[in-house]
Amino acid sequence: MMKIEPIACELHDYIEIACMYGYLVKLTLTEHRSLEGKAIDVVTEQNKREFLVIDNGERQKVELSKIVEMETRTPGAKFQSIRFK
Repeated sequence: MMKIEPIACELHDYIEIACMYGYLVKLTLTEHRSLEGKAIDVVTEQNKREFLVIDNGERQKVELSKIVEMETRTPGAKFQSIRFK
């Protein structure tokens, strides 16, 4: 069974802020992929894996452990860019 690596609490706070204010974010993921969309919510599945839900025309779940960087695209956001790894 694969061990789930939770992200640091302070990083979790930034994700919560992005969701609370509905920021447009650009996520840089492992495997050099990136996604953009509006931060909607954080969900935890039964197996304790956590996901950020973004809306970019459709709702997508992004596993928090796969996020390398989150940049805000919303003017006047409370933060600009957060590195996770």
